Amino acid sequence: MADDHRSAVYAAWESYGDPRTIVAIHDTSPMVSTNTVYRIDLDRPDATGTRRVFAKVSNYGSYFLFAEDHDRLFRCTQLLRGTRFDGFLAPVLGTGDRPFTYYNERLWVVFYSEARRGDPLPPRLDHTQTRCLAREMAAFHSACTDIAPSVPATSNSIKADAIHLLDLLSSPFAPRNFELSAEHIGLLWRRTHDFLVELESIRYDAWTRIPILVDWNLGNFSVRHETSGEFSLHSRWDYDWFRVESRMLDFYFLSRVSSATGDRTHWTYSPHTLTEPSFVEFVESYHAVSPLTEEEVRFLPTAFTFFILNYVVREGARFFRPDLCAKFRNDAARVYLPAVDRLNLDPLLRVVCR
Repeated sequence: MADDHRSAVYAAWESYGDPRTIVAIHDTSPMVSTNTVYRIDLDRPDATGTRRVFAKVSNYGSYFLFAEDHDRLFRCTQLLRGTRFDGFLAPVLGTGDRPFTYYNERLWVVFYSEARRGDPLPPRLDHTQTRCLAREMAAFHSACTDIAPSVPATSNSIKADAIHLLDLLSSPFAPRNFELSAEHIGLLWRRTHDFLVELESIRYDAWTRIPILVDWNLGNFSVRHETSGEFSLHSRWDYDWFRVESRMLDFYFLSRVSSATGDRTHWTYSPHTLTEPSFVEFVESYHAVSPLTEEEVRFLPTAFTFFILNYVVREGARFFRPDLCAKFRNDAARVYLPAVDRLNLDPLLRVVCR
């Protein structure tokens, strides 16, 4: 553990004001990511019997956006109390009615309660599990839609992020900054420009925005199996890609979870999972609980494009190790985005346009 991180965690814990003492700190960060998450063991349990909390330490981007995101997450946790998703989100620790964040102008820290742990889903879902996950996600999105009017807007948006990326790609230093060829920079500039044109064309600014979590890989949530053989969503942790946007931004990762390939340790970001039969089945079950519109389904390639442009190209250095970042950025221009043009949405459209 780096000395500056250790010092920040201890200073943050002291500032938070919990009287318990830190006895050990363990690095639990994902090995593919640049994010740093620590498990903190404490000298005695709290009122719930828990002796540990988790700390996220960051210095990427803006503390002020970091604090804003955690304010919204804190509000979501409170607003979901009394619903069937009470306790689903691992709570951000707070003081009074606000989340606690620590900031020393170089690093910032937030603490989380330990998420309750249920059962993991298998790397590859069968038909019953796919349909059950779809219904659960539809119910969760409905709950988020209900609370959305009470969640303040965020400073970031997919439009603002794309405008920022377009500016970065317009720089004469873009090939050096992104470590990409001038040809690939040109291709990414065109995709970003066309993405923004599409947002204007569909009047995206008027679409319903809800709290979403985007990254639904199987290592981020657990379920609780029922005696009926089905399951319910039980807990969710890892909020790196939290946003307030259209629910459709969640669907790419949901297509990956329900794909024939299943969840993998080594992966690529291909859009082919959006048209696999298993995802058509997922959409059909989701639609039966929370109806989708034709316009939303047609937006799926655009949502995937944003995911690649923002999380792989613009912010790849934040989320991936340098070697993975370089590979994914090159593949974004050569493989991922060109594949969008070959998607056939007809099977999905037949589900929602019956």
